[in-house]
Amino acid sequence: MKKRKHTNATEAWLDHLPAACASYLDGQAVEEVEIVIPDLAGTSRGKAMLARKFRPDETYFLPISLFYQTISGEYVDMDITNQWLERDVVLVPDLSTASAVPWAGVPTLQVICDMKEREDGALEIAPRTVLRRVLDLYDVLGLKAVVAPELEFYLTKQNVDPNEPIEPPVGRTGRKGFGRQVYSMAAVDEYGPVIDTVYDFAEEQGLQIDTVIQEGGAGQIEINLQHGDPMNLADQVFYFKRTIREAALKHEVFATFMAKPMRDEPGSAMHLHQSIIHKKTGKNIFSNEDGTPSDAFYHFIGGSQKYLNQAVPLLAPYVNSYRRITIDGQSAPANLEWAADNRTTGLRIPHSGPDARRVENRVIGMDCNPYLAIAASLACGLLGMRNKIAPRSEAVDEVFEVDNPLPGSLIAALAWFEEADEIWDVLGPEFCKLYLDIKRAENEEYQREISPWERRHLLLHV
Repeated sequence: MKKRKHTNATEAWLDHLPAACASYLDGQAVEEVEIVIPDLAGTSRGKAMLARKFRPDETYFLPISLFYQTISGEYVDMDITNQWLERDVVLVPDLSTASAVPWAGVPTLQVICDMKEREDGALEIAPRTVLRRVLDLYDVLGLKAVVAPELEFYLTKQNVDPNEPIEPPVGRTGRKGFGRQVYSMAAVDEYGPVIDTVYDFAEEQGLQIDTVIQEGGAGQIEINLQHGDPMNLADQVFYFKRTIREAALKHEVFATFMAKPMRDEPGSAMHLHQSIIHKKTGKNIFSNEDGTPSDAFYHFIGGSQKYLNQAVPLLAPYVNSYRRITIDGQSAPANLEWAADNRTTGLRIPHSGPDARRVENRVIGMDCNPYLAIAASLACGLLGMRNKIAPRSEAVDEVFEVDNPLPGSLIAALAWFEEADEIWDVLGPEFCKLYLDIKRAENEEYQREISPWERRHLLLHV
């Protein structure tokens, strides 16, 4: 990378940016820097500053209370000593995550930060810390996880009144989008300008898109990411959600990652492909030398079947999430059965050679926090390998109704999660207790709401 001349010696950090940043700047001076962190919902929080104010080794702070809020912004009283002192926690910029903000009016970079306690030590409730905790457990065993997320989302008409239903957008033909056109190239082309802008923004940020397809819903798009390191892929999903929203707004439509934004259209998932590599040999431990499935492969599936039910609030975090999961829908299986190349199972084994043998988790909703969902999914597989848990027999037919379905509501899922001692041990008890309290508070908020359905059918009829 060509080194630029700096007016201030402390700006030498500019020489250590990822190559995509240098390409984006193309000799221009950085004017603003955003230091950001993912909150519990996986949305971006942080601070923006003039570039001359930014130093990667500087100490930056945010109040810990940003983790004490529900998705609506309500603060939750919890059993935390001196909770409302709102003490500061430290942001530590990770320059390897530096990325362009191509929709900004001036040359701007964003940098994801790790979070630490002021007395040193990682902040246990921060989503990046939770994922790193799981990855460190793999590292101790000489293993490395590899993942590939698939991102489903809807483009919709701008919905400015929350009381009104969400509608598909109007495409280039002037007609409102319609569903059931999965893999249709014409349907992708219908929203070509938005997709083109997503590609442009992604390229400027150094984000790698593998493929783009039309999914089954009206205005529903899927973007597949290339496989790689779980932390890096979680960072990419974190960036992509903001990127896609901004690309959509540029064309006066919304992009939503709600699990089920429209009643009669399919939900949106974040399918997650997972494999485990031996760090010394670089080989996929899911396959034996002769290419047959290994014990580790079966134990990973067994752990996923046993523990994912207990971790569902991390995969389906909102009341709306459970509208996506249906026993009769192939796009969102409500089970944790497994089979090769069977999309009615929650755990699908895609067709591949031995080196690419992997487990696809199909129950994760696109409304998840990617750091937490990836951490939970890998944690369940790890527990399966650690405890040598055998899976149930492979499904041989379509799978709809099962003896061990996923919980059907957030409150039911939280009851399972509360008793998940081994999951709490892997993800961190402090984080799990906080998450449980926040999600219960969100469920209580929802229960206070009166829906349009209630007003329509109960107001004059009961």
